[in-house]
Amino acid sequence: MRVVHQVDVFTSTPFSGNPAGVVLDADGLTDAQMLAVARELNNSETAFVLPADGADHDVRVRFFTPTTEVPTCGHATVAAHFARAAEYGLPDGSLVQKTGGGLLQRVRVHRDGGRTRIGMHQGAAVFGPELDGGQVGRLLRALGAAPRDLADHGPVQIVSTGHAKVLVELRDRAAVDALRPDAAALTALSHDLGCNGYFVFTRATGDERLLTWSRMFAPAIGILEDPVTGNGHGPLGAYLVRHGLVRAPQGRVCFTGRQGVAMGRPGDVEVCVEPGDDGALLVCVSGTAVTVFRTALPV
Repeated sequence: MRVVHQVDVFTSTPFSGNPAGVVLDADGLTDAQMLAVARELNNSETAFVLPADGADHDVRVRFFTPTTEVPTCGHATVAAHFARAAEYGLPDGSLVQKTGGGLLQRVRVHRDGGRTRIGMHQGAAVFGPELDGGQVGRLLRALGAAPRDLADHGPVQIVSTGHAKVLVELRDRAAVDALRPDAAALTALSHDLGCNGYFVFTRATGDERLLTWSRMFAPAIGILEDPVTGNGHGPLGAYLVRHGLVRAPQGRVCFTGRQGVAMGRPGDVEVCVEPGDDGALLVCVSGTAVTVFRTALPV
């Protein structure tokens, strides 16, 4: 029997945060079956947990949206290991997962009384192209924003810690919350840029506990809007450090980002960024989660 968990991530309150499906013991499922399950659950991503196929990792996890496989997913990684911790009684400790894209990621399970927090170390930050003026204008129109909404700080840039996002900072929460994206226009821009996700944020949160307030859109892979995005907050943390938009007095920066309010599914992501030995920026994102239901998969 293959067990399925529906997990709300980056929250401890059911029906908030970002939902993800988790299929434990997914070995033997075909790609077509995984895609069918992901389409049926209809979350932004569903994680499929598989045995290790090498000595350099402990477990494999593949991630599917309702329309395609993606190389990695932050919130579904948290969901997968939260579900494993609940199902198998995993203690505190670290493990290494191999993603469908081949990326090796260290995952930490931390138990504190009755609460379980999952942290994931993402890949070293890779800074891609900065969008030119014409591309930025096209993106703002596709998002339903005006040039005056753009913050006068860092560039609009593609950044990846495993799954690339276009990062764009707006002037305040009102500008972020007011976005009404054109899915077709964003999809067309994705094809031209070679990047499917648009992570829009502001640092004018109005809450001293929160450094950032954000939304994320990826209609090119079937996600009009994602509630709370681990693989958006990772690149965001690296971007803020790289461009000097957050202070790093001792080399390490940790902050809380909130996302999902516009969808009625608020959640908080803890982000830590520090330089590696080679100067690359290393990112860890973490959060709590809650199981909404557990059932069996009929295949």
